Amino acid sequence: MTRAGAAATVLLDDEKVRVTRYDFAPGAETGWHTHGMEYVITTVTDCTLKLELPGGEVTQSVVPAGSAYRRPVGTEHNVINGGDAPMTFVEVELKG
Repeated sequence: MTRAGAAATVLLDDEKVRVTRYDFAPGAETGWHTHGMEYVITTVTDCTLKLELPGGEVTQSVVPAGSAYRRPVGTEHNVINGGDAPMTFVEVELKG
């Protein structure tokens, strides 16, 4: 299945952090990737996050606007907007 890509806009990239805003149309995806740094996500909108995980597992959850969560280095997934509305979150990657 071919999906549109999420729009990634780097807001800040210095020696301590990389901050990226991700904007997803309904059905858009990041594509498969593995995180090389620990990171924190803060949702700007309500986000219906559909995650494709290694081994074929797929999960979906709704994360309300203004929520935050953290994931470890090595996290591997494809993030998809599983909802009917555009969604946006900001990712802060923690360097060293």
